[in-house]
Amino acid sequence: MENKKNNVALVTGASSGIGKSTVQQLLNDGYIVYGAARRTEKMSDLKTTGAHILSMDVTDDTSMVNGIQHIIAEQGRIDVLVNNAGYGSYGAVEDVPIEEAKRQFEVNIFGLARLTQLVLPYMRSNHFGKIINISSIGGKIYTPLGAWYHGTKHALEGFSDCLRLETKSFGIDVIIIEPGAIQTEWGDIALDNMRKTSGNGAYKNVVTGTIKMFQNSYKKGSSSTPDVIGSVISKALKAKRPKTRYTAGANAKPIIFLRWLLSDKIFDKTMLMMMK
Repeated sequence: MENKKNNVALVTGASSGIGKSTVQQLLNDGYIVYGAARRTEKMSDLKTTGAHILSMDVTDDTSMVNGIQHIIAEQGRIDVLVNNAGYGSYGAVEDVPIEEAKRQFEVNIFGLARLTQLVLPYMRSNHFGKIINISSIGGKIYTPLGAWYHGTKHALEGFSDCLRLETKSFGIDVIIIEPGAIQTEWGDIALDNMRKTSGNGAYKNVVTGTIKMFQNSYKKGSSSTPDVIGSVISKALKAKRPKTRYTAGANAKPIIFLRWLLSDKIFDKTMLMMMK
């Protein structure tokens, strides 16, 4: 990317947290940036600093098609796609309605995949592109009550690896970002879903222990700001030969190393101990 002022980036989930931080970081780096989200009213600050604001719902195909066509009409190209939109739906497998489980996959996987499909032809025609998929350390580990969320992130890891092989000959890099504990709305949403779904039933004791574990992980001083991830994305985009994966944020690298080191049963015991 010889002249970043001509490079165009699209960031989804840009109304808060990692998405908003990434938009600002890429603006600072000189990109033409489109920030996409459903809650466009929360992005007036990004518009003030130079971002283009798009209303987009990754569960609505028409919304995504219109968004991509709008960018192409204005800029003629899309060089960077940051697939950040997503959320965490927590609750016991027995309790979570299948419709909610499907929505979790629709947002975290199928919406991401469809947007990627829409962008790829333009990247191929330019023989250049960077696709950044925001995964999680949750794509490498597992926690109680997170089966559907972890299922989407484990799926995203495999999806991204396959996509990387498919697109390499077209000059397209696929890069996975694996955040640890980050100070965003994600934790509150996950805990709220957990309480509503399983807080008063057979799994209420598991909910109590899991909430304690989450609160310890995300308390002030134990988690990182979203800017940490924005900086890592910037680093990956500047690299001539970017890594396939970047792990960043509070405790992310130690936790992934621990998962690599421990057997399943020992890791299970570690999780249960943390809940106490």
